[in-house]
Amino acid sequence: MTPLLVRLIAALATLFVVAGCGGDAGSAGEGQSASASPETSAISSDAAGHNAADVSFATAMVAHHQQAIELSTLVAQRSTAPGLVALADQIVAVQQPEVNILNVFLVQWNENPGAATGSGTEGSATEPQAPGMVDDVTVARLESSSGPQFDRLWLESMIGQHRGGVAIADREIAEGENVDAISIAKAIKAGLTPQIGQMTTMLEGMP
Repeated sequence: MTPLLVRLIAALATLFVVAGCGGDAGSAGEGQSASASPETSAISSDAAGHNAADVSFATAMVAHHQQAIELSTLVAQRSTAPGLVALADQIVAVQQPEVNILNVFLVQWNENPGAATGSGTEGSATEPQAPGMVDDVTVARLESSSGPQFDRLWLESMIGQHRGGVAIADREIAEGENVDAISIAKAIKAGLTPQIGQMTTMLEGMP
């Protein structure tokens, strides 16, 4: 996990604690505000400093990551390849905290994170489908296959899915305004890119 994600996750936890105390007296609120760390302030500041590209990025990446998590949870049940199982576990461990952070961004920007929290295989009603999303037919095939057949289809699907995630991140890096959103986009790209290479090598090594 990158230092950026560690910082943002810590800030996320603090946000929930502060939010839970929101009904306290004004003096208590002032004390909480005074004790907020710079890290927390970076993620809990006003909605200013973001644009439409930031919102589109967070919404699309949440949908993208949720599908990746759903597909990765299939691996332990359907694959006997230890390397594939380990990779899938890593994807879940990294991407779930990223989803949590991106949803906090959407709340801070007065957007509805629920628009991107439905089925990971479908786009939201208000946003176009995220790039690289695995189609429903392929998802159904993954859910009904196992062994080497599953491994090959999963790798092929996730390589495309990861490339879509890189495309989403690249657009945010180029067009986004919010500093934290751009930073997490860079971190996501840095995590997905070597995994694409790893999965490509696995796929090429299959009989």
